Amino acid sequence: MTEERTATRRPGVEASVRTAAVWAVLSQHAHRHAAALGRPLVVLDLGGGSGGFAVPLAQAGHEVTVVDPSPDALASLRRRADEVGASARIRAAQGDADALATLLGGSSVDLVTCHGTLEHVDDPAGTLARLADALAPGGLLSLVVAQRHAAVLARVLAGSIDRAAAALTSPEGRWGEDDPLPRRFDRDALVALVEDTGLRVLEAHGVRIFTELAPSSALDSESDRQALLALEEVAAAHPALAALGAALHVVAERA
Repeated sequence: MTEERTATRRPGVEASVRTAAVWAVLSQHAHRHAAALGRPLVVLDLGGGSGGFAVPLAQAGHEVTVVDPSPDALASLRRRADEVGASARIRAAQGDADALATLLGGSSVDLVTCHGTLEHVDDPAGTLARLADALAPGGLLSLVVAQRHAAVLARVLAGSIDRAAAALTSPEGRWGEDDPLPRRFDRDALVALVEDTGLRVLEAHGVRIFTELAPSSALDSESDRQALLALEEVAAAHPALAALGAALHVVAERA
């Protein structure tokens, strides 16, 4: 891992086996973009909830607006920001993608984060188009979505062969009516969806390749967790393994 990438991490989000890989890439791109602009970034976090990524970005000095439909999540965001002294750089707004133009007042942003949200919206293509429109030229989109192949593997390991087949073949990547996610994505289809908005994809890789499979008993110590994080980072560079990640992380740029 590069010295630059390590230097931009903040305690908490970079240590969790569920978020570290995404934060490592996101913080690196944010650092470089801010350096190129010569100022902190103006960030929009759509569906950012309680601030898992918004608060670390604010701690890094960026100005973050979190848009989320849940008032409870936004209340948690404010408490988390207050606890670390980042509340002055965070704005919480209740709403969704349809309200972005109003919430942003027609202004543009340097970075959009949309993590774990696109699976739940009614119109993924329309939401991505609104996010692209919100970006200033040269602005970045960080998109994290659930990936289909991991769900297929998980259903097989659970002994649910019929559900694995459904997840593999259904248009939405769902294993059945009781599947908690409305949809999952394949890498190529998601990249095409992003590029259809006019954005240029810079990175697209699987994350949480082994995290969902490792037994909790194997992650008791900090050294165990660090070993898993190191393995995840190496595996993400291998396309065959990255396709099995529970999530897919795409970073794109507005030309």
